[in-house]
Amino acid sequence: MADPNAEEDRYDEPHYTASPTAVAALPPTDPSFTGRDAELARLMDVLAPGPPDVPVIVLSGLAGMGKTTLVLHAAHEARSRGWFPGGTLLVNLRGYADTPVTAHEGLDVLLRALGIDPTRIPGTADEREALYRSVLAERVRQQGPMLIIADDASSSEQVRPLLPGGGHRLLVTSRHRLPQLGARFMQVHQLAPDESVELLQRALTVARASDDRVRADVRAARRLAELCGYLPLALQIAAALLAEDPGRPVAELVATLAASRDRLDHLDDGERSVRAAFDLSYRSLPPEQARLLGLLALAPGPEASDQVVAALVGSEQPPTGDLRALARAHLVERVSSKGWRVHDLVRAYGNGVVAADVELRGEGAAARDRVLALYGRWAKAADARLRWLPGMPEPQLFANRAEALAWLDREREGLVSAVHWATEERYARAAVDLAGDLAYYLMWRRYFAEWITVSTVALDAARLTGDQAAQAIAYGNLGKALQQTGRMEEAVSALNRARDLQRDAGNSYGEATAWSNLGDALQLAGRVDEAIDALSRARDLHQAVGNRVDEGMAWNSLGLALHMAGRMEEAMESLTRARDLYNATGDRHSEGIALHNLGLALHSARRPAAAAEAYSAAVEIFREFEDWYGTGQALESRASLHLDAGERTRARTTLLEAAEAYARAAAHSEAARALAHAEELV
Repeated sequence: MADPNAEEDRYDEPHYTASPTAVAALPPTDPSFTGRDAELARLMDVLAPGPPDVPVIVLSGLAGMGKTTLVLHAAHEARSRGWFPGGTLLVNLRGYADTPVTAHEGLDVLLRALGIDPTRIPGTADEREALYRSVLAERVRQQGPMLIIADDASSSEQVRPLLPGGGHRLLVTSRHRLPQLGARFMQVHQLAPDESVELLQRALTVARASDDRVRADVRAARRLAELCGYLPLALQIAAALLAEDPGRPVAELVATLAASRDRLDHLDDGERSVRAAFDLSYRSLPPEQARLLGLLALAPGPEASDQVVAALVGSEQPPTGDLRALARAHLVERVSSKGWRVHDLVRAYGNGVVAADVELRGEGAAARDRVLALYGRWAKAADARLRWLPGMPEPQLFANRAEALAWLDREREGLVSAVHWATEERYARAAVDLAGDLAYYLMWRRYFAEWITVSTVALDAARLTGDQAAQAIAYGNLGKALQQTGRMEEAVSALNRARDLQRDAGNSYGEATAWSNLGDALQLAGRVDEAIDALSRARDLHQAVGNRVDEGMAWNSLGLALHMAGRMEEAMESLTRARDLYNATGDRHSEGIALHNLGLALHSARRPAAAAEAYSAAVEIFREFEDWYGTGQALESRASLHLDAGERTRARTTLLEAAEAYARAAAHSEAARALAHAEELV
């Protein structure tokens, strides 16, 4: 009769390791490996000799992020330090292929590598797992611990039977986090920009030692790295495309990628493809998660708030469960308590998926309609809150100015990106309206480049649709934005066009505003007499239509122009009228502007006490509104007053306050100017 324990005993006997072993057969490291200093240091810390507190380490990240390359580099480094005298094992689980390697098959691979005769490898899972652990236990006693690498796992079930125990370490790479393993978790992120450029250079140098195209055009190389999403796989492919064509400048590949409707079409070197890598992840998703990923790729801006995600899918709340599942697969990333980010190349992939499917295209168009409707409603309410004055109806959605600014700050990149949808006729009207509702906010936050961009897009869309009223508004906003960046001739041209369109339409209110904006630009362009004429017309038109708030604006600008013309008494009278009108209408922030300008006129008129009083009142108001740029301007003016009085110490203190205020407004050149002036007074 057979001994029932014979089979179990056999597993513990090392003499059955009769076949050749393959415990030092790691693939070579990638010679272009670069960066990853922090990740490599952390990985080496957990692999260091000694009793492991956690014997399993999972490195997870998006497809193409270089997880395997990092693990192999760490494994070779560990072996070079003599850390795993028992050897190293590698099994590719192909977790995202059509036919993944099962844990049962993985054990077969590992046992063969350990030298077990294939005829003696048991057929059942439990027996195979028992033999695996028995052989490892014997090996650690005789030769020392091993490092086992399970590459490209897709589930905990693939890995759990491979857990070694007994002092060995198991390194797992996966596109999923695999939290069920109870492992030490490390996420592999995209490379830093400088690391990405260095990878490009090293990869080209490997192919041809004299290839210095990256060093010769670092600016283009940085742009190439950006277009590759700093994804190591994409960077390697880009380097291969350059290597196979030694005469091709980096800037030419950049131009090709930038102009393409789908970058992934070009990120393919014949053997490796970013799209193919993402395909494996996408095909493993359940239908609802696949649909969600496609819709998320359509979101405007680099991040999508919960609010935007809900609009994309057409529900009251975002699909939290599916979002978390995509995050576990590293296809999306949670970036704040209320926001999600899709990697740039995953976004390109998702857009391609949507474009290729008729049903998804229809869903995508409807999703964009919903996002524009959401943004339009909330941006209009935020704009109304920012412009609100006492006596006006209370705006909806935002209880106060701070709430409106916080929402706009959070959604800014998405809002600006959504305006670009105006290039498609379906979205043009809503996107043009959105651009108009963002103008005051972008001015307030001093995002002048974005203000120019959205105004230009809105103008182009309004021209295409033939909407002259929208053109007039867009020209006006574009002119004001250009003025803020010092492009005065362009600003005057745009504002002249806005005025003509408003006048031709018989819109007295719009014409008055256009004259006022034009007057501001003419004044800053040094065309003072023309500015005085334009601002006088604006003032008269505002008076005629009974618009007291904007009448105050015209008086304020007129006062500045008169000041520039040396007509001091008229200037002070105009600025006093502006201050009083703003005070009467409750426009406190504009009152601060008028006070500052009045202080400048009083200062020039050599009335220092009155000027000091006006400056102090302006500073108080600007600080109340957290208008740090205005605060810096008023403080600089007050410092000049101190200097005129010979009060160098007070002037220096005030200039330091001005520099701090400018810094809070992210006005770095102005902050440096005030600081340098302060240092001159030491």
